[in-house]
Amino acid sequence: MPGPSQSLTSAVSPTTATLGYALFATRWLQAPLYFGLVAAQGVYVYKFFNELWALIHRCVTGAATENYVMLAVLKLVDVVMIANLLIMVIVGGYETFVSRIGLQGHRDQPEWLSHVNSNVLKVKLATAIVGISSVHLLQMFVDVHHTSRHSLLWGTVIHMAFIVSAAILAYMSGPMMRASHSPKEPREPTEHGDGGGPGGHPVGAAAGHPSVPAPVPAGTSAGMSALTAGTPLAATVAVPAQPGFPSSPHEAGADNRIRAARFPVRKLLEEFDEGHPRSFDREAVTRLGKLDFVAARRNVVFVGAPGTGKTHLAIGLGVRACQAGHQVLFATAADWAARLSGARAAGRLAEELAALDAYPVLVVDEVGYVPFDADTAHLFFRLIAHRYERASLIVTSDRPLGRWDEIFGGGPAPAMVDRLAHHAEIVRLEGDSYRLRSATSPWAG
Repeated sequence: MPGPSQSLTSAVSPTTATLGYALFATRWLQAPLYFGLVAAQGVYVYKFFNELWALIHRCVTGAATENYVMLAVLKLVDVVMIANLLIMVIVGGYETFVSRIGLQGHRDQPEWLSHVNSNVLKVKLATAIVGISSVHLLQMFVDVHHTSRHSLLWGTVIHMAFIVSAAILAYMSGPMMRASHSPKEPREPTEHGDGGGPGGHPVGAAAGHPSVPAPVPAGTSAGMSALTAGTPLAATVAVPAQPGFPSSPHEAGADNRIRAARFPVRKLLEEFDEGHPRSFDREAVTRLGKLDFVAARRNVVFVGAPGTGKTHLAIGLGVRACQAGHQVLFATAADWAARLSGARAAGRLAEELAALDAYPVLVVDEVGYVPFDADTAHLFFRLIAHRYERASLIVTSDRPLGRWDEIFGGGPAPAMVDRLAHHAEIVRLEGDSYRLRSATSPWAG
């Protein structure tokens, strides 16, 4: 029986779909506007160097007074601020309203680009106007002897109006963003396998924090509950907001990706307790934190006993990838097995693997905790083979790759390991369980 999403899709007539696509295509009419702004930015570049040359010439000839130098420098700052605003509107506006630029993984990707949306652009525009107005007002005060009291008065009034309007816009944008991501029903905290690893605490009631992870049905692991329930992968990109992932206009894009990734808890690399494992490659973790492996389409494998922090590091890398603009999807190995088995039973395994191409990073947690039969082993082989040299996998396991035949019963295990490890950073963590240490420490001594 088709699910709700399938019924809605089938209810849309071809004519309606065609009209919708045609309307959506009209967004390209905005593209020339942004290229026009590029030309305007060129004008400001010319104006900047023209003002700079005039300043240098007067300084060299000795005709520049102190007030002139200060006013000239303020003009240069004014031009730069407007140019900064232009580039933000050009790049951010084009990606927000026209088309994705595809800078994910680029070493020069601007930090602000990953969380720019229409609300952010409005706030940044308002604050930029306040900054520009401040420079103009400062120019008036510097040249106060040549500025009328009337101009000073109205300059100050207009500047204050800009400040008030920017403050109101920023205040309104915050509640609007929170309202758009507010949950529709209360969520209960969950616990998840190795996620309670070292460093930081799970985001939830157990950590004394009001935030909680996504709910899961009984008998289902947290990371992939919606996926194993038969929800199409395309529908998992947009999920209801969770209170555990704070959102602001500046962080909305990253927070949306973090929510869509379905991490059981939110953990950061900075929160990892490096003093807990007896041994692990700190330099490798630091290097992985730069996310070069995503652009290179390499894999990451964390190997260690339960409770050594494998899941913490995997989630930390996943969260950082989301913050850098990448789509990430997290699930336990058991959940991935259920998802792929369901897709195969429905005769759409190839389509499911192709849909996963939208995620530059997939996290497969807890490989080895549950043994798999031969059919499931072949499904995992299909997943790893499909991702090979195409996109990244982050895998956590309690067994080294050489013992994966114990998990998958031989068969495709050697070929699976060969493809996974060929372009992979393997990090081994040695030590006792962080959870057991936390549980027994009150009774120690």
